[in-house]
Amino acid sequence: MTFNIALSGINAASSDLEVTANNIANVNTTGFKGSRAEFSQVYSSAGQNLSANSIGNGVRLTNVAQQFTDGNLNQTGNNLDFGIAGNGFFVMKNGAGYSYTRAGAFQQDDNGYIVNAMGQRLQAYPVTATGQFDMSTLTDLQLQTGQSPAKATTAIGVLSNLPGDATVPTVATFNKDDANSYNYATPYTAYDSLGATHSGMIYYVKDATANTWNAHMVIDGTEAGTPQQISFTTGGALVTPAGGKLNFGAVSPNPGANPLNISVDVTKMTQYGSTFSTSATTNDGYAAGKFSQFDVSTSGVVSAQYNNGQSKVIGQVAMVTFANNQGLRQLNNTDWAESSDSGQPIRGVGNSGDVGAVQSGQLEASNTADLTAQLVNMIKAQRNYQANAQVISTDDKLTQTIINIRN
Repeated sequence: MTFNIALSGINAASSDLEVTANNIANVNTTGFKGSRAEFSQVYSSAGQNLSANSIGNGVRLTNVAQQFTDGNLNQTGNNLDFGIAGNGFFVMKNGAGYSYTRAGAFQQDDNGYIVNAMGQRLQAYPVTATGQFDMSTLTDLQLQTGQSPAKATTAIGVLSNLPGDATVPTVATFNKDDANSYNYATPYTAYDSLGATHSGMIYYVKDATANTWNAHMVIDGTEAGTPQQISFTTGGALVTPAGGKLNFGAVSPNPGANPLNISVDVTKMTQYGSTFSTSATTNDGYAAGKFSQFDVSTSGVVSAQYNNGQSKVIGQVAMVTFANNQGLRQLNNTDWAESSDSGQPIRGVGNSGDVGAVQSGQLEASNTADLTAQLVNMIKAQRNYQANAQVISTDDKLTQTIINIRN
């Protein structure tokens, strides 16, 4: 009886050592979750008719429980490294279906897909035509590193003040090359449909009519269309053009591109005091751009950034949670699979509800990184093993003594 009890103790201590050894072996494994050996007492019967003085029959391993506490997030400086600050898992796709991981060390393959070291593809929610994310669909996340197409300028905005005490120019006919034929000018930049840059000016000419000006648009030295009138109240507020937009007409500075037809928003233009100023101009066009980098928000939205200042949303990193993380089935490579104990994956997005924030440029360390605690567990298991071995040795001596007495 004593021998069997001690033998069960040795087996339990051996299992405890194995679990602890695995925790220590994976101390540097990204996204690893340690385990804890759990034991229960054993009785010789099924529990019926046990008295308060019943002696147990040893111990047995009842569970190896996964511990899903968060590991520390360490900065890496690599945008393709993803950590999770809180609950949740990334979704990976391989030939066998989907698996789930917190190990976010990713890279691009030859086709631009985001994969891990095993070639599994990171899953994302695709962008719909309305700019929303379709959480009912999972797709392989692929970075689009081509060019951002150019957009021709169709509208610019000018925030200027024209002096109320300005006088009519001495030269009656406007000529961009004659400073005596206009009062003031605002420079701007325009882009054609091919992305070529064109320099332009808007010239302001004081009219003989009180509080009235004539505006001329010039692109690459060529005047666009016809002059447009701007007028103000005696208090300096804009009256015309109606709607605050100047439309000069089309001009073709680049024969290979579409003609430019630019609307100028002067809604916020004023006529105060005696000083001309332009505090801001806006432009809805831009040149073609090359891919420069991609950004990932804490909600997992992946955007490509281009050197023309534009960006494009590619997708949103798919995240899942489970009703019972400890019920997940462990796989190789720090992956998990769903099981009947874990429940089905619940889709979500980063930094929302029960899902933690996605941290780009960071990796989650193993949650067994505290070697001191693991070594203490190992010493305890080792001493438990030694103590049970000593019980067997003592029981053997007692048995030998009894045999000697009988002989």
